[in-house]
Amino acid sequence: MEIARWKNFRFSEWAPRTGTPDSRNTESEGTETPILGISSSELHNESFRAVMKTYSKHKKCVILLELLQQNYRSTELESQIEEPLLRYHKNNKFLLIDGLLYHREKHTSELTVLDRDHISLILQECHDCPYMGHMSKDRTKERVASTAWWPKWEQKLSEYIKTCEKCQKENRKHGKKYGLLQHIEEPKHPWETTNVDWVTRLVPGGKESLNSCLIIVDRDYDPQTDGLAERMIQTMEDIIRRFCAYGMAYKDHEGYTHDWVTLLPAVHLAYNTSQHSTTGKSPSLVENGLNPLLPVDNLKKIF
Repeated sequence: MEIARWKNFRFSEWAPRTGTPDSRNTESEGTETPILGISSSELHNESFRAVMKTYSKHKKCVILLELLQQNYRSTELESQIEEPLLRYHKNNKFLLIDGLLYHREKHTSELTVLDRDHISLILQECHDCPYMGHMSKDRTKERVASTAWWPKWEQKLSEYIKTCEKCQKENRKHGKKYGLLQHIEEPKHPWETTNVDWVTRLVPGGKESLNSCLIIVDRDYDPQTDGLAERMIQTMEDIIRRFCAYGMAYKDHEGYTHDWVTLLPAVHLAYNTSQHSTTGKSPSLVENGLNPLLPVDNLKKIF
């Protein structure tokens, strides 16, 4: 399968390991990737060829590519293209660059993928892996939208989230509880006002058999309660439960076992790099001006 090397590339870059000596994958421009034995440019070119190869399996896409290559409008050919591809084509939403089909929005253009295996890989990378944290539909949507595009991708994403067994088993119903109105004091500097709370009575994890976790949350006003910290605690617990739904141990794709302690760095990264509805940005972007590179960014290089 053409996608096989993508998976190897993905695993070598982000799969959590517990002290294995070959877990690091240092790479510089023009050098070989030690784990794969091929350069990153060769890997990306091969992945691009894999995507182009899938286009030939879709008759409607072949016709669309012909129209874009010849750069003219043909009513006869357009009549053979079905919706929604026809509508996007008439609205000049497609670009053809070096044999690859891109779908463009106002300010970005993402590679069009049509193969089911490629789509499944993207959904898994943007939702299932520990660094994505099984986040909500809106947060996963932001990840997918910046990685690739395919027809009716939002509908496919919704179905994927709804059928995620771990998410459905561990989702909670949130009741709305309102307190009395209080005067809001705005801090002048980041981390001037924080919420601090402990998560206790956890199943012992790690070499030291830890059973508690400290949560510190920066906030934009002086609270009378620890509501935001409590919400963060709930989010953290939800993510951990989704990975450890059948016990407090999680086994990754390469067979390594992790408990809640070893998952905490991934949970922290997933939360701080996901877009929040109140700000429209991720906490990392708000505080530092940028998001750290994530495993899914490797897919963006490929796509």
